Amino acid sequence: MAVRRVALLTAGGFAPCLSAAVGGLIERYTQVAPDVEIIAYKHGYQGLLTGDSITVDRAVRDKAGLLARYGGSPIGNSRVKLTNVDDLVKRGLVPEGVDPLDFAAQRLTEDGVDVLHTIGGDDTNTTAADLAAHLEKTDHHLVVVGLPKTIDNDIVPIRQSLGAQTAAEQASRFAQNVLAEHNSGPRMLIVHEVMGRNCGWLTAAAAREYRAWLAQQEWLPEIGLSREAWDIHGVYVPEVEIHIDAEAERLKHTMDTVGNVTIFLSEGAGVSDIVDLMERNGEEVPRDAFGHVRLNEINPGEWFGKQFAEKLGAEKVLVQKSGYFSRSAPANDYDLDLISQMTTMAVDSALAGTPGVVGNDEDHDDVLRVIEFDRIAGHKPFDYRQQWYADMLAEIGQGRPEGQHPGGQ
Repeated sequence: MAVRRVALLTAGGFAPCLSAAVGGLIERYTQVAPDVEIIAYKHGYQGLLTGDSITVDRAVRDKAGLLARYGGSPIGNSRVKLTNVDDLVKRGLVPEGVDPLDFAAQRLTEDGVDVLHTIGGDDTNTTAADLAAHLEKTDHHLVVVGLPKTIDNDIVPIRQSLGAQTAAEQASRFAQNVLAEHNSGPRMLIVHEVMGRNCGWLTAAAAREYRAWLAQQEWLPEIGLSREAWDIHGVYVPEVEIHIDAEAERLKHTMDTVGNVTIFLSEGAGVSDIVDLMERNGEEVPRDAFGHVRLNEINPGEWFGKQFAEKLGAEKVLVQKSGYFSRSAPANDYDLDLISQMTTMAVDSALAGTPGVVGNDEDHDDVLRVIEFDRIAGHKPFDYRQQWYADMLAEIGQGRPEGQHPGGQ
């Protein structure tokens, strides 16, 4: 297949891989196919619909490696769903009465794009596949090769999504400062709210990273520098039902003996309970263009903080969210290595005309390969039955969880 022009876009929420992945793709094309033109649509599918793009010139190609030093995305993101016609019309992204897929496909044709690289989650990549299939009907052959991005690490069947490990490490760093607040007042309850709408992987991994840091520190309990006070006392993920009364009884003992309580809470944990209560009270549940509950508006951390505070006799409650701190960080060494492997394969596959999403395929012995689009899905649950997670809960006195979902990571 002759490739003349390649387009890149990043979409959805940020993750600590986007900037480095954009740079990695540009570097690989410059290395193996320097004559291929590269454009980048600004703000994801929004830029595609509006024709807002950046041409990757020689200056960018020469210094593309700089992008690995930064978080965020140099070309910008947005949450645009091509099948949500009403939202697209309301935002002025497509004219009324026009099929958004037709509109986007026409733009790609006009721009002469032969290859589209999408860096995003399941929605981003499967939408790109729909675009490619739509274009085939007009005899415009478009090869789409996606890269898996989500700090939730919940893309089926991909073992590890880009940026997730960095996000866990950054959430731990965030907690190392916030948890120092545990004795800023007596009987302190700290709620560390971690991103994770449907999957608890990031919360669990952040807790593991934090406790690994904890294990490396030296303590001086004689003056009040106590590991028990700095530790995590509860970890709550969406896959496991939260029994508030039973947990409150356990944590009340911790509050009485240690003097403070800290919990790591996935933002999606218990959300169904909060939504049910809001709907019973006749309140409108805020949702985004994808139909997802706007978690920042219903504040799960605040809600659970109030539930636990009264039962624990907490004198002060501190709720802190690490999400934006974590998701906008530059990629760590682990993720940079994974990004390098995946961007190399993405470019080579695109030039060979092989579409799909690059990732370590759990159904093929975790081999890094280009995974077929029809096998890509979201909302992979965190497997709370893993031994390391069960051991961690046992160490903090929480015990083995009885979950609601089977999990499968």
